[in-house]
Amino acid sequence: MATTALMTPAQRKLGMLLCLVTIVLAVLDMNIVSAATVPIVRDLDPVHGVDRLPWLISAFALAATALLPLYGRLCDSYGAKRVLMGAVATFLLGSALCGAAQSMEQLIAFRAVQGMGGGGLMSVTMVVIAQFKDPEEGGGGGKGGAVGGIVAGLGMAVGPLIGALFTDHLGWRWIFYLNLPLGLLVLVGVALVVKLPKAAGRQGLDFLGAGLAAAFAVGLLLVTEWGGKDYAWTSPVILGLAAGTLAVFGLFLWRQAVAAAPVLPLSLFRIPAVRLGFAVQGLVGMGMVGSIVHVMLYLQVARGVAPTAASLYLIPMAVGMTASGLLAGRLSTRGIATGTLLTIGSGCAALALLLLGLSGPTTGLWAVQLELALLGAGLGQLIGQLITVVQEAAPAHQLGVATTGVRFFQNLGNALGAALFGTVLARAFAAGEPGRPLGAVRTLTGPAREHAVRAFTDAVDVVFLSAGGVLVLAVLLVWRLRRISGAEVAGSAGTGTKEDRPVLAA
Repeated sequence: MATTALMTPAQRKLGMLLCLVTIVLAVLDMNIVSAATVPIVRDLDPVHGVDRLPWLISAFALAATALLPLYGRLCDSYGAKRVLMGAVATFLLGSALCGAAQSMEQLIAFRAVQGMGGGGLMSVTMVVIAQFKDPEEGGGGGKGGAVGGIVAGLGMAVGPLIGALFTDHLGWRWIFYLNLPLGLLVLVGVALVVKLPKAAGRQGLDFLGAGLAAAFAVGLLLVTEWGGKDYAWTSPVILGLAAGTLAVFGLFLWRQAVAAAPVLPLSLFRIPAVRLGFAVQGLVGMGMVGSIVHVMLYLQVARGVAPTAASLYLIPMAVGMTASGLLAGRLSTRGIATGTLLTIGSGCAALALLLLGLSGPTTGLWAVQLELALLGAGLGQLIGQLITVVQEAAPAHQLGVATTGVRFFQNLGNALGAALFGTVLARAFAAGEPGRPLGAVRTLTGPAREHAVRAFTDAVDVVFLSAGGVLVLAVLLVWRLRRISGAEVAGSAGTGTKEDRPVLAA
């Protein structure tokens, strides 16, 4: 039964608004804490708190990524509305506990609880948005997916700024307490307004597969978090953890091949649009890590910009995302193929990163802002659109696992990108400044500082060029994606007709 038969147009609009608020909650909490780390350490553990800061950030990401595959299967088996309400409730519980934490250990544990719910906020919300469609709309409701992607991108860009403002004027606990009224509003609104078709049927849950997926995700994230920082890449800890992660990945593939209701069905990878969509989303995740994180480092270390002021440089990127995403939505309604928009978006993002790779210690900051605006314009056409492509190509009864699969591959791309580009930065800097740690650059003066800043800038340029190369690869995959006809997608999916599937070719 179509959603339009269950909800009035006014209810659908209100439901979409609730979904966008939910996405804002998810994305802000993944980024807002970074601006409050110093006050948190000062209040909770001024002696050893700095050593535990990586876990404060990682606990949320680990829990959120680990549960993503399970969320998809829960949506397909029990309905997205129930799962969304459960995720929001878990997220609110974690937020309340984080705001009341009295030690770093408690805050880290409560961030993991918050992440367990946060992992479902965006992914399950995108499943709900896909079911808010008019009878005239094809597939999964591309416009809603695109708008959700824009909101996600904006939250990623402005999250550190909002965190800094709340921390400076209200205290760091309010970055968690702010979630409570908004989350309760979402819970009540979803319960009263959102009405979705019943799930296809309870097929049982592959808890073993979900556990293996969680173990693989956690292992990969720990390898990328510890490798080259806490332990050398060739240390027994990293090598053993990497070997165990690969072994778990092999067991996960085996389980997905034999399970009756797998959490990430291997049959999805036989659908060209889904397979390529997963790959491109992973590359985009790597590119975003390479851009946002290292732009902040460049501004603060090489140009001496304060952390709060540096976050303002992400505003052009957010503006580019918004303008580009809105334009892409209008062009889609006028018949411009999704594949064409994806090609333009990935090309703009790749070009922006390559231009950032030409930055030097004296490059005008206005040029950096323009390049970030171009990067945002490219990402605005990618975020959300890729989710739409995958949703429209996947069989209807696998909408949940396909949508969470997109988020899962993006998170894995983020992890791999953090490891890859962190290693590139460290080695490139060591080549120019042998024996000098990165953190010492800001403490130097005179000619020594000038030389170190030049070496650091050259190293960051290598990172930007590497990230640009990753996005060039994404352009090539998108070019292949846009050549997939609607008939090919429909035939691969084994469901629907040609008219039910998107035509990606321009």
